[in-house]
Amino acid sequence: DCIGTAQTFTITVNPNGQVNDPADQVVCDGDLTNAVIFTTNNTVGTTTYNWTNDLTSIGLAASGTGDIAAFTAINTGTAPVVATITVTPTFSNGSVDCIGTAQTFTITVNPNGQVNDPADQVVCNGDLTNAVIFSTNNTVGTTTYNWTNDLTSIGLPASGTGDIAAFTAINTGTAPVVATITVTP
Repeated sequence: DCIGTAQTFTITVNPNGQVNDPADQVVCDGDLTNAVIFTTNNTVGTTTYNWTNDLTSIGLAASGTGDIAAFTAINTGTAPVVATITVTPTFSNGSVDCIGTAQTFTITVNPNGQVNDPADQVVCNGDLTNAVIFSTNNTVGTTTYNWTNDLTSIGLPASGTGDIAAFTAINTGTAPVVATITVTP
């Protein structure tokens, strides 16, 4: 038997791509989202990230590569909208790409608060005003109302929260007085 010189070679087995699940986000129309920085537990090689977005109306493209920069969220409707972003990781090492399991996360864009304009009222001294019941066109979530009054001598406090109950109007003078109530939804 004539034995020759032994040769060695390697078989490298790369891990599949892996991405840590990004946090869901909830923002309001017109606000900046948080940047999404994708991370992985894989080491040595390089991990790249490709993502898709199923609802471009929020202000984010339909697809992209790499991290997602902060962007101004858009919701022109009256209910929250939810975009689902799917990110697929690819691990590269030794000129071999190994695609991993995709992760999904959501960006919910709430509409801004909105209040329907209450009707102006004209009453006499000593009469009850009409209760002011605030309403909104927004749906799903909860809208709260904070209000301020610039003329407390009419019998209404300087500020409050929620609807304004009927109250007895006061004017001890000789000319009409006008209070401006500002409601913020």
